Amino acid sequence: MNSELFINTLYIQLRRNSYILRLNNLLSKRSQKIKEVTLKNLLLITVLACISTFSIAGDKLSAAQLKQKAEAFLNAKNARQQPDTTVDDINNYISLLADKFIDEHIKYNVTITSKDELRKSMIAKMKDKVSFSEINIDQLMYGIDVVFVKYTEHAKVKPAHLDKVIEYTVTNILSLEFDEDGLIKHIRRHHGF
Repeated sequence: MNSELFINTLYIQLRRNSYILRLNNLLSKRSQKIKEVTLKNLLLITVLACISTFSIAGDKLSAAQLKQKAEAFLNAKNARQQPDTTVDDINNYISLLADKFIDEHIKYNVTITSKDELRKSMIAKMKDKVSFSEINIDQLMYGIDVVFVKYTEHAKVKPAHLDKVIEYTVTNILSLEFDEDGLIKHIRRHHGF
């Protein structure tokens, strides 16, 4: 009887081991396929990430380019606020903007998105009597295709709609975001005090 029990136990053990081996084999094949799919997906993701990184990196403006563009913008802004401002100065300023742009004056809750509207308002401001206007850049901070500018503006102006001359010195902060052509697509003006 002992030998019969031993043989039955051995037989059950062998069947169990056989099932375990089959299961391991099945899992191993599945695991191998999962590993292959995972590796292919990882490779694809890596290649796509590299391609997108190179295309993004190729389009972004350098800090030197952003500095030059910020200076050009502030020079154009200052040129259109002088005693001898011309329509050409206004057109030069507007030429720095993308066709689709947003110009936000945060403090006054004013947003301009039309070059024609902007040109008309700037030409109307030529009626102001400007004694002088001076803008100096205090600080620049750079991001991807954006520059933040802290600048001080000192001016003496008699607005056409007022009876008095206003002289002011104010420090403002603005951000200039650029499109893929290097034109300004978004201006956010945060007026100082």
